[in-house]
Amino acid sequence: MKLVVVSAGLSVPSSTRLLADRLAAATGRHADVEIQVVELRDLAVEIAHNYVTGFPGPELSAAAEAVKGADGLIAVTPVFSASYSGLFKSFFDVLTVLDKDAIAGTPVLIAATGGTPRHSLVLEHAMRPLFAYLRAVVLPTAVYAASEDWGADGLDERVERAAKELAGIMRPAPVQEEELIEGFVPFERQLAALRPE
Repeated sequence: MKLVVVSAGLSVPSSTRLLADRLAAATGRHADVEIQVVELRDLAVEIAHNYVTGFPGPELSAAAEAVKGADGLIAVTPVFSASYSGLFKSFFDVLTVLDKDAIAGTPVLIAATGGTPRHSLVLEHAMRPLFAYLRAVVLPTAVYAASEDWGADGLDERVERAAKELAGIMRPAPVQEEELIEGFVPFERQLAALRPE
């Protein structure tokens, strides 16, 4: 199965990317997944150009295709002004302009990082509604990591619980019948070919 991790961290090193990597690794311990990371910091210029021109650049197109083709998604953002980052929102805006059903039905584990525990409600008041609007399947357990959580009790347990939920709900994309039988033509196509012009 294909697991795509979207990280909106801006600094190097980034606590947002660190949390994203922990969640991905934990999911990999519970399911056989191929992990691909989409680092939004690297796509910032192409995202801005897409807003102005309406055309995605090659790296942004590749990232959008990866997210659209994912069997599961981990989305992690730093908190800015009590919400997700502008870069994070911009990426998902561009994604849905390219394909409004891009992540419909896709299981999504949401997570965020911030300087204080007081911003943990960003998960419920900003991120969960965003992904619900995009018709993704948002997992019950979301993970927030404040500065004081790193190295403290509790974070690893939350990461494991969320990763286990994601692994449990992910399903590989169904194989089309045409892919199973060489030369197979679905009945609907046969009927369509008989329709008079």
